[in-house]
Amino acid sequence: MMELTGARVAIIGGSGFYDFPDLQGHREVQLQTPFGQPSDAIITGRLAGLPVAFLPRHGRGHRFSPGEVPARANILALKRLGVEWIISVSACGSMRESIAPLDVVIPDQLFDRTRARPSTFFDQGIVAHVGFADPFCPALSDVLFRAAGQAGTRVHKGGTYVCIEGPQFSTRAESRIYRTWGVDVIGMTALPEAKLAREAEICYATLALATDYDVWHETAAPVSVELVVRNLLANVESGKRIIRAALPAVPGERTCPCATALEGAIITQRERIPEEARSRLAPLLDKYL
Repeated sequence: MMELTGARVAIIGGSGFYDFPDLQGHREVQLQTPFGQPSDAIITGRLAGLPVAFLPRHGRGHRFSPGEVPARANILALKRLGVEWIISVSACGSMRESIAPLDVVIPDQLFDRTRARPSTFFDQGIVAHVGFADPFCPALSDVLFRAAGQAGTRVHKGGTYVCIEGPQFSTRAESRIYRTWGVDVIGMTALPEAKLAREAEICYATLALATDYDVWHETAAPVSVELVVRNLLANVESGKRIIRAALPAVPGERTCPCATALEGAIITQRERIPEEARSRLAPLLDKYL
């Protein structure tokens, strides 16, 4: 069941980004999904004159660790609200000397090192294989890159985000090996969000806000909560400026492959799909079944 609010764009706030006080006419939307409740109430309102939805990934007060974030509930709830674009804001560690703390990266690739998170809507009687070669929406990523430049932020276009299970930070050995793999930033939350957004045919892009050099750097202090929080506060304000600049540039029509990712991806014979699965995934399946 769709519960349209007019918000085509959603912002998922990461660590330190728990509210968006300048949303005008904001109201809280409480939703229950077949996958449980989202991380928190979804806040809808207007920003830069446009209707948007905001969801704190970890819940207000930071109640969910990376592996506990109810990602399926979050994405399905946003789909039910009619969201077509998701701007994800994520704190990360830099794996490159050239990406300094407080820089912003708009990654174009993901490497999955998670191991204990449900990462698909398609199970329990229905199977779909969506394309995921390019995990971030190129159209939305371009919008964010241009907006970051307008906001006066030092920004890097492209790069690989390695997503680890957490909640612990990496060992030095892991950090050094990830660097040899060619990754650019390290974080704990882009997955399974990006996979689920693709299955839900929602365009998804990330503002990866660098807070530290992880633990590989020989002279910089190793990553710690104290270091992350200190840089996080500055990064969150930077992220808000970028979002304000980006919203007016989000296209009115979607021409990217994200919008039709499920077309031809459902492999289960239609007559074999359980009614329970059809009902559970109605916001995703109705246009095809």
